[in-house]
Amino acid sequence: MSATGFSTGGFSLLIVRLIADPATLETRVEEMRDTLEVAGMPLAHAGMLDFCGEVLQMEFAGDDVPLLRRVLSSAFDPADCIIARDAFRVPDLFVSDMDSTMIGQECIDELADFAGLKEKISGITERAMQGELDFESALRERVSLLEGLPEDAITRCLEERITPTEGARTLVETLKSRGCRTVLVTGGFHHFADVVADRIGFDRVVGNRLEVSAGKLNGHLAGAITDSATKRRVLEEERASLGGGAVTMAAGDGANDIPMLQAADYGIAFRAKPKAREAANGWVDRGNLTAILKMLEIREDTWFAG
Repeated sequence: MSATGFSTGGFSLLIVRLIADPATLETRVEEMRDTLEVAGMPLAHAGMLDFCGEVLQMEFAGDDVPLLRRVLSSAFDPADCIIARDAFRVPDLFVSDMDSTMIGQECIDELADFAGLKEKISGITERAMQGELDFESALRERVSLLEGLPEDAITRCLEERITPTEGARTLVETLKSRGCRTVLVTGGFHHFADVVADRIGFDRVVGNRLEVSAGKLNGHLAGAITDSATKRRVLEEERASLGGGAVTMAAGDGANDIPMLQAADYGIAFRAKPKAREAANGWVDRGNLTAILKMLEIREDTWFAG
């Protein structure tokens, strides 16, 4: 099966690729179809992708993405899903958040544990990721609390605490093998992100820089802040450098990822906070990061086995 989504003659199609519990899939599709029929968005086609029996492709007449997102979530969660307006393509650019997306941890929270401050700092982190606090103010507050921590605590933290999310390296290296440029953009710190990017395979890193004095963190950041606006700007600048027609994908989990997710052709909320989930046109809640490769119709025997 090949994707054929398009808009022509005033008739719009939304294409969905979905991975959900196979035991209840047929029943849930029927329930979803009935709900959307009443709402004026009939199901035009449904079938499993030939290459992978896990991925269901559906096409709907209409253009109401928020409605479709809500109904899909109600019918199938937990699931992995992407909604697209055009035929699916392997992206030319992939821009991703780091903490709780490409790695399973929040670096600043783990680093804070070395200063005996994890509980206090993680509470601020959670509220910032939920969109309850201004990102820059919350970041500066947390960094100030780390003043005096030896710089070598970062090395220990990386070695002892920080691990890639399952499927992260396979996703990035497989996309790169298809000609996709990969960028890690984080509201975290280069001390961590440079190492993580090297482990996973990203082409470029954008992040914040911790100031260090006499071998210790001095509680300040060096240079401009990498925030939600920066994340979106990086995606847009990288897309422009690739020329017209470049397809983009972004992944993230928190409120500061929302502008980037919304700017991408495929905005993937990975086990995300509610506000980020609601803003994205794709999500991964059931599988690991390789679910994205399945939904892009990249055969598993061509994946990078890293």
